[in-house]
Amino acid sequence: MNPLLIPEAYIIGAQPLCSQLVGLSQGQKKLCQLYQDHMQYIGEGAKTGIRECQYQFRHRRWNCSTVDNSSVFGRVMQIGSRETAFTYAISAAGVVNAVSRACREGELSSCGCSRAARPKDLPRDWLWGGCGDNLNYGYRFSKEFVDAREREKSYPKGSYESARLLMNLHNNEAGRRTVSDLAHVSCKCHGVSGSCSLKTCWLQLADFRKVGDALKEKYDSAASMKLNLRGKLVQMHSKFNAPTSNDLVYIEASPDYCLKNQSTGSLGTVGRLCNKTSEGMDGCELMCCGRGYDQYKAQIVERCHCKFHWCCYVKCKRCTKIVDQFVCK
Repeated sequence: MNPLLIPEAYIIGAQPLCSQLVGLSQGQKKLCQLYQDHMQYIGEGAKTGIRECQYQFRHRRWNCSTVDNSSVFGRVMQIGSRETAFTYAISAAGVVNAVSRACREGELSSCGCSRAARPKDLPRDWLWGGCGDNLNYGYRFSKEFVDAREREKSYPKGSYESARLLMNLHNNEAGRRTVSDLAHVSCKCHGVSGSCSLKTCWLQLADFRKVGDALKEKYDSAASMKLNLRGKLVQMHSKFNAPTSNDLVYIEASPDYCLKNQSTGSLGTVGRLCNKTSEGMDGCELMCCGRGYDQYKAQIVERCHCKFHWCCYVKCKRCTKIVDQFVCK
């Protein structure tokens, strides 16, 4: 199950009726009934994943566009590409993140603060406690819920569908592991006049932007895979190092996303803004796929002449300026 496919089903503050949520497998519906208070946070995790995906790919031809309310990424998800690998990973990571933090905040009845073991390298006079993000619970719940759809399926050995199932499960796990790997110890000082004579420490998840950055790097170095005779995913090119459980994998080449194509779900780049001076993917040459671009004058409003006033606020004026914008033909 890719939670990114159904974020619109979750209304913050409401308890959804599990039978009415479109896209849940039978196992997920059972989990929904058992853990109704979790569903809001699965939805929040999905939305976090979408926002981070769109930030990470804002300068790429495929910019993580959502196409409608029922399928979010549309037919792009039907291809076993790098982009699909990233969306599965970021969605699983978003669920771990949201559920782990909901535990810490006391929002869920079946979990609380982290019970992670005290790190061995923590100084003996520092206290291990506080209320940390419950990564262990978030990880386990995400694995059970997000992977349920794939684990319920059964396909003939060696089929394309079985390869996609293995790919999806692998990328779900890579997303979860990225959240786990980036979690860190955070501490707070105590003592007279901030002397920091005593510290209390706890486990804290990294800012989700760091998770997105890490998964984007894994996207760029994702491994092309194929099924072997035993029905296992193996690397297409054996001269490279085999991917680990933390890496992203894919089984199909990506379309170029230059033109709109309903069969692949590509929205194309016609009308996209590009950077005339950049030689990267956001540059007009690559973004516009050699079709050229149009130049427009655009009026933008921004904050300016900001001053700090005692005490304690910043007051700014609003300035208008005319800028050149370049749009793909």
